Amino acid sequence: MLDVTRLRVLVAVARYGSVTAAAQALNYAQPSISHHIARLEAETGARLLQRAGRGVRLTDAGRLLAERAEEIIGRLDAAENELAAHVGLRQGRVRLASFPSALGTIVPAAAARLEAESPGMDLTLAEAEPPEALRMLRAVGNARRTLRAGFTTVRNLGLFVKTGGYLLDVALMKAIDAGWIDGPRIVPAGHAITPTGGHLDPTMFNAMMPGLLPMSVEEGIADGVSEVRHAVRYQIKHGAKLIKVCASGGVMSHTGTAGAQHYSDEELRAVVDEAHRRGLRVAAHCHGADAVRASVEAGIDCIEHGFLIDDDVIKLMVAHGTFLVPTTYLADGMDVSAAAPELQAKAAVMFPAARLSAKKAADAGVRIAVGTDAPAIPHGKNALELAALVSRGMSPLSVLRAATVVAASLIDVSDRGRLAPGLLADVIGVPGDPLQDITVTQDVRFVMKGGKVFER
Repeated sequence: MLDVTRLRVLVAVARYGSVTAAAQALNYAQPSISHHIARLEAETGARLLQRAGRGVRLTDAGRLLAERAEEIIGRLDAAENELAAHVGLRQGRVRLASFPSALGTIVPAAAARLEAESPGMDLTLAEAEPPEALRMLRAVGNARRTLRAGFTTVRNLGLFVKTGGYLLDVALMKAIDAGWIDGPRIVPAGHAITPTGGHLDPTMFNAMMPGLLPMSVEEGIADGVSEVRHAVRYQIKHGAKLIKVCASGGVMSHTGTAGAQHYSDEELRAVVDEAHRRGLRVAAHCHGADAVRASVEAGIDCIEHGFLIDDDVIKLMVAHGTFLVPTTYLADGMDVSAAAPELQAKAAVMFPAARLSAKKAADAGVRIAVGTDAPAIPHGKNALELAALVSRGMSPLSVLRAATVVAASLIDVSDRGRLAPGLLADVIGVPGDPLQDITVTQDVRFVMKGGKVFER
């Protein structure tokens, strides 16, 4: 989705033949023109300008985009005038920041006509704010919901969206720690580290055509030992407190089986080496028994999901002290009805296995910690995982420990997870005894984080 103003700037450069002339025509400062073009290049992943002598000119991609943008902006201008007439304003007094969604709210017929004239276009004009800003605003609400659900510390296990290299979860952590917004303490991973086409490659999730959304090593798409090391170092440089790596396929992967190992043994060892030398732990999205075995032997600290682990791998995890966050409620509550048929078929095999593997791991003494895979399970509904673990055969006491004492050990801290003098005063209140009925943890009436009470 592309910003309207930036597209207008590109059209002006194409029309007037240079950045300088476009700046004069639009009454913009020349650096502002260059900034808009640079942001447009980042959004499209295409180079739009190139040097020509002392000046610059549009590339072939720039000309193609400008031609398409000019057509659509012409329709948008007409629609704005139609909207102005509709609400009784003079022409030129209405500016739409989004297309065609804003029109659809007020003038459905105009929106329908514009959509019909541009079937399947990639130039749906986006909200005026960049997507990362909207994500952050959404995260504010999610953080508040999570805290009020009684979870005072959480891990955020890896961005897998186009961010331009910004670690959004680190920014959210800092805002919460500064007291600007309410939320749990966050242990952020920055961008998840995944190979091209791996489970956490966003272009794989959306089955995008080649070149549509180029992702950088800094954004977590890393192939080979040198890129993997660079990706880990980048996350650490910008504030990550742990590292997330994609070690196998997943239920929602369009490419390959869910259990297939995605990174080589050498690449997994490189991730661990970089993180551990800097004092950070590593969590791995991983399902298949062979992939889990490779991850454990590489020194990865925590396996996320582990739906397909077998008895031998469970014994290996116990021997190495590897944590498991089974996210077992996914097997009960994840809605895959809108997924592609092949993904629904995969879920039909994976989810029963997930219920069984969580029980076997717990019975064998694997260190189980609570995690939900939000937003696959909605933020604020985190306690559903506790009830799911009890239904798999864990005692309510062991589940409460998995959400507190064991979870604190997982993130390598000793200042929380228990009620004791000198520790962080994190306390929640529920209307009943969770040792008798674990579901009362889904009805939190009182939250104290660090000695401060947060109203429900």
